[in-house]
Amino acid sequence: MKLLATATALCLGLACTTALANDNPTKEDAIAMTERGAAFIKSKGKDEMMKKINAKDPDFCQGELYVDMRDIKTGIVLAHPYNASIIGKDLTDVPDANGKKYRREIIELAAAKGKGWVDYQYKNPKSGKIEPKTTYILRVDDVVLEAGIYKK
Repeated sequence: MKLLATATALCLGLACTTALANDNPTKEDAIAMTERGAAFIKSKGKDEMMKKINAKDPDFCQGELYVDMRDIKTGIVLAHPYNASIIGKDLTDVPDANGKKYRREIIELAAAKGKGWVDYQYKNPKSGKIEPKTTYILRVDDVVLEAGIYKK
């Protein structure tokens, strides 16, 4: 019976993951993905999480919805599934297309409240265009997990 329940849960999880990758992600999807990331860090550590993100693991990268990670103290990008060129860089004060220093806002919000939403402009990996985005941020120890959705 336990095996059947586990198999059923796995199938449902895979079905949800597949459906999510094909649909427009929601704020709830972004929150759920960062919370999965936080649980993974607590059980396996941040180094293993960085590997998962950079490898585009489907638990943390589903089309335009994905998790990235930065160090809360330095602002350095630790992992990003679509833009490896920014890993290891501090882009804290690099503005978006409208001049907003959203990364600084992310770090300050994470330090002050531990979680929340930040709006900015960013390149959508699906469309290749700069689009309005809102990102849920979640502090886990000394890192910030970020998962955002593009505003349609």
